[in-house]
Amino acid sequence: MSKKVVVLDYGSGNLRSAVRALERAGAEVELTSDRQTAENADGLVVPGVGAFAACMAGLRAVDGPRAIGRRLAGGRPVLGICVGMQVLFERGVEHGVETEGCDEWPGVVERLQAPIVPHMGWNTVEVPDGSTLFSGVDKERFYFVHSYAARSWDLRTDGRTRAPLVTWSEHGGDRFVAAVENDPLCATQFHPEKSGDAGARLLRNWVGTL
Repeated sequence: MSKKVVVLDYGSGNLRSAVRALERAGAEVELTSDRQTAENADGLVVPGVGAFAACMAGLRAVDGPRAIGRRLAGGRPVLGICVGMQVLFERGVEHGVETEGCDEWPGVVERLQAPIVPHMGWNTVEVPDGSTLFSGVDKERFYFVHSYAARSWDLRTDGRTRAPLVTWSEHGGDRFVAAVENDPLCATQFHPEKSGDAGARLLRNWVGTL
């Protein structure tokens, strides 16, 4: 039986391509802004394009942070994509304006310190051992379109819980977090739905964990 995945519709763009990619990955997909439906699905995908502050405003309008938090409290999978990953951090800073995020991870999303911004195009990633998301595609390239990112990883574990797996990438000499696997909470800074066969495999890997 295929798994039910909700793509959260909160006014962000690029939703249909995410829906189609997840359907190709074998999921039964529903695009909705309904919090109850989002909480009850096998998997929740939080996409995102544009500005951190605008995405957070849209998320709050549909009670998205609550849906994400309730799912994670119950160990139910969530996948953030692009700005949908960024809003999982404590805060974002754009043009001198600081915006509170969902605060699932500590840290700040800020402008890349690179000669050319935005970072747009295909790039390699540095995948840690034991990754499930990148199984079979750890040497592949993925498609990025962004000017901001988490440039450090601040979450520390006490040794009693499994440490998150953090994948890194680099643009113009600046390293940033490209993906995180943190038990039920996963996210990618790149767009798997725009990353060809490698992105399709990554989404199949995620759907396979549901």
